[in-house]
Amino acid sequence: MTELLYQTDSYLKEFSAVVTAVDAETCAVVLDRSAFYPGGGGQPCDFGTLEVNSIVYPVEKVKKMGDDVLHFLGGSEPLPVPGSASHGTLDWVRRFQLMRTHSAMHILCGTVFRDYGAKVTGGDMDPLKGRMDFEFETMRGELVREIEAAVNHEVAQAREIRVKILPREEAFQIPDLIRTKINLLPEGILQVRTVEIVGLDLQADGGTHVANTSEVGRIKVVDYKSKGAINKRIYIEVE
Repeated sequence: MTELLYQTDSYLKEFSAVVTAVDAETCAVVLDRSAFYPGGGGQPCDFGTLEVNSIVYPVEKVKKMGDDVLHFLGGSEPLPVPGSASHGTLDWVRRFQLMRTHSAMHILCGTVFRDYGAKVTGGDMDPLKGRMDFEFETMRGELVREIEAAVNHEVAQAREIRVKILPREEAFQIPDLIRTKINLLPEGILQVRTVEIVGLDLQADGGTHVANTSEVGRIKVVDYKSKGAINKRIYIEVE
C-alpha cells in the first residue's frame, strides 16, 4: 500500500521513499509513499524525477492500481531493486498550474450550483485550462458573462480551501457532497476526502488544490457549447 502524501499536503515538492516493488516489463516501480498524483477525477497525473543510487530517472507517468501507485520510469538505466531508498521530485511548475486549475474548476462548480442549481455531468483539465459540463437547458453569452464575473468575485474573496479525510458515514451526512450527476465513489471506500472552499463549496474530491482562492488567478470563460438537450459545456482558462 502506497501512502498518498499528496492527499494531505498538495504543496509537497520532494519526498523520500522506499521502492517496494518493480515491474520490469512496464518499467514501473511502487513506492511505500508518494507525493505524485496518479491522475483521476479529470486531473492528469504528475511528472517529475525519481533518484535512486545516484541515478535520476524521469517519471513519465503515474497510475494508481488498487492500493499501490505505479511510477513509470524513463531512460535507459537499469531499474532499481526492491528495498532501495529513493528521492522523488515533482515537476512543480506543472503541478502548481494543475492545482490552480483544479481549484478554479471547483469555484466554477460551486458558483454554478449555488446560483443556478446545476449539477456537473462531466469535466476534464490540463494545466491552466479545463472544461466542465453542466445540467443547463440553455446557455447564452449573457449567462456566460454572469458566471465569469461571479467566479472571479469568489477568487477575489480570498476564500480558504480546506481538505479533510472523513469516515464514509460522516462524509455522506453532508448535504450535496456529490456534485456530479452520477456518484463516482465506489461502495468499498471507507474514507472520503472532502475539499471545502469556505463559504462557497464543499464536495468529495481526490485531487490537489491551492490553499486559498486568491492563488488561482483570473478565470476566463473562453467558450461554451451545447452537448445535448440539458448538457452545456463551459471552457475556462486560468491566467
